[in-house]
Amino acid sequence: MKNQISYSKIIAGAMSWGSWGKQMTTEEMISLMQHCLEVGITTFDHADIYGGYATEADFGNAFASSEIHRDQIQLISKCGIQYMCDARDNKVKHYDYSREYIIWSAERSLQGLKTDYLDLFLLHRPSPLMVPDEIAEAVTKLLDSGKIRQFGVSNFTPSQIALLETAVPVSGNQVEFSLTAHDVMFDGTLDDSIRANRMAMAWSPLGSYFRESSDQNARIKEALEPMQEKYNADASQLLLAWIMRHPCGIHPVVGTTNEARLSDAVKASQIQMELEDWFILLTASQGHKVP
Repeated sequence: MKNQISYSKIIAGAMSWGSWGKQMTTEEMISLMQHCLEVGITTFDHADIYGGYATEADFGNAFASSEIHRDQIQLISKCGIQYMCDARDNKVKHYDYSREYIIWSAERSLQGLKTDYLDLFLLHRPSPLMVPDEIAEAVTKLLDSGKIRQFGVSNFTPSQIALLETAVPVSGNQVEFSLTAHDVMFDGTLDDSIRANRMAMAWSPLGSYFRESSDQNARIKEALEPMQEKYNADASQLLLAWIMRHPCGIHPVVGTTNEARLSDAVKASQIQMELEDWFILLTASQGHKVP
C-alpha cells in the first residue's frame, strides 16, 4: 500500500454497531473494542451515513470513555452519500463530492469519532459528476492539515480510480468481494490493487452464503463440508480464507458484533488454503469448471 500504515488483517466493520443493527450501549461498544484489540483487530471501519449519520458519534463517545489510546487503533471512514433520513433534508439519495462537502464531512466524522485524524478517508461510491481537480483540492487540504493520513475510495472501478489519479493519489479501494460475489477478480479491480500497490478491502466478505438459499450456496456447502474437517475450521472461516488467498492481500471488513465470531475471523487469517481447494470452491460457486 502507498505510504504504508499498519492496518489489521481483519477489519471490524461498525455499520451494525448502532441504530442500523445491534443498537449497542456505550459500555457494550467499549467491551467490543477491547475484545477486538485483544485478538489483534485494531482497525475499525465507519461511514458517515451509518446509523442515519449517528453511529460515528456513538462509537466516538464509547472510544472517549475507554482506556484505549488513539495510537493503538486505526480509524477508516467514508463520505459522499447523501442519504434520505431524519438527519438530512434530502429529496433523493445522491452523491456530493464538492470541495466544501468533502471537507465538512471529514471534519464532522472527526468530531463524531472524537479523534484528531482519520487513518484512511474514502469516497463511498463513485458519482458520474466527480471532478478530479475539485476532489484533489479537498483531499490535499485534509492531508496537509493532518486531518486524514491517507485517501482512498470504495466501490470504484479501475477506470474511475485512474480518473481520480489524474489529480490525487488513491491509496486504497474497498469493494464487495466474496465467494458468492467475485466479479472484482475478473473486471480488473483486484488486478489494479496489485499493480498500484493499493490496499484492497472487502465488504460483505461472507457474501450471501448465510443469508440466502440458492443452487450456488448449495454447491458451496457441499464443497465446504469435507474441508471443514481438513482445515479444522467452520464455513465462515473457510469463506474468509478463500478471499484472503488472493494475491491482492485483501483485508476483510467483518461486520459481526459477536466476540467469538470476531476471534474466529482472526484465526481464519492463519489458514493456508491449498491451491486445488481454492479452485474447488470457485468451481462450486460458478457452477462450472474454469475455462
